Amino acid sequence: MSRNSIKSRVDVLGERYRLRAPTLSSGLQAVARYIHDHREVVLDATALEIARATNTSDATVVRAVQALGFAGLRDLKTTLNAWFGPAMNSEEKMSATVSELSCDINSGIDFVLSGHKHACDALSEPHNREAVAKAVTHLIGARQVALFGINASGILADYSARLFTRIGIPAVTLNRSGIALAEQLIRLQRGDVLIMMAQKSAHREGMTALKEAKRLGMPVILLTNALDSAFAKQADVIINVPRGGENGRIPLHGTVLVCLEMLILSVASATSSRTVKTMKRIQDLNRSLKPSGKK
Repeated sequence: MSRNSIKSRVDVLGERYRLRAPTLSSGLQAVARYIHDHREVVLDATALEIARATNTSDATVVRAVQALGFAGLRDLKTTLNAWFGPAMNSEEKMSATVSELSCDINSGIDFVLSGHKHACDALSEPHNREAVAKAVTHLIGARQVALFGINASGILADYSARLFTRIGIPAVTLNRSGIALAEQLIRLQRGDVLIMMAQKSAHREGMTALKEAKRLGMPVILLTNALDSAFAKQADVIINVPRGGENGRIPLHGTVLVCLEMLILSVASATSSRTVKTMKRIQDLNRSLKPSGKK
C-alpha cells in the first residue's frame, strides 16, 4: 500500500460526525462522540459493549449509528475497515524505507542514527523521566513482571525477561497467540506488573492481556508511540517511545530496547542488594554446572 493511498482515504465517519452530531440529542451525541474517538475499539465491539462504555443502551447505540447515516453497526465497521485499510506488512515497510534512501551506505547509517537520536532525546524529556520513575516504583515491589509483545516485540520480551530474572525479579513473557497466549496469561497473579509494548492497533492479543491484567489489579506500564490508542487509555504509566515508521517506513525496534534497559537498570540500581545477591547465586549455580577442574 503506497503512501498516496493512505493520504487519499476518505474519512466518511469523520465527515458525517462533523455534519450530523450537532443536531443529535445529548444521548445520541455521547455515543456518536465515543464511536468517532474510539474507532479501533469500536471495530471489535458489540452494541452492548459500546452501550456500557457510554452509559446508554444498545438500542441507543443502534439509533446513533443510524443517525450518522449507516445502515447498522456492521455497515459502520465496514466503513471503518476501509478507512483504516490493510496494515502494511514488513515487505512493504522495507520497500517504502529503502526507496527513500539513496544507494549508499551512509544513507542507511544516517536513517538509523537519526531515528535513535530522536528517540533518546524524547526519552530524556521530563515527562518521560517522570513516567520511568513511576514505572520503577511499580516494578520494585512486583511479585512478577509480565512482558507483552508480539512479532519483533516478542523477541524483546524474551530478552528483557532474562534480564529481570538476573536482577532478582521473576519474569514471564506474553508473546504468543491463540491457546499458547492463553497458557501464558494463566500464570498471571495479583501483585504482578505488566509491561506492554504496543502501538495503535487494538489487536485481540493485546486487549485480552490488558483485560486480564485489569481483572487482577495489575499496574500496566505501556511503551508506545501511539499516545491516543486503546491501550494508552487504560495504562497506568505511559512512556512515549518514538520508533520512526512514519509514512510507512520501517520502525526501529532498538528504541524500545533502549527504554526496556533503562527500566531494568533503574530497578537494579534501586534494589542493588537484591540484584547483587541474585547475580552471585546465578554465578554459583553456573560454576556448579561446569566440568570439574574448569572455572
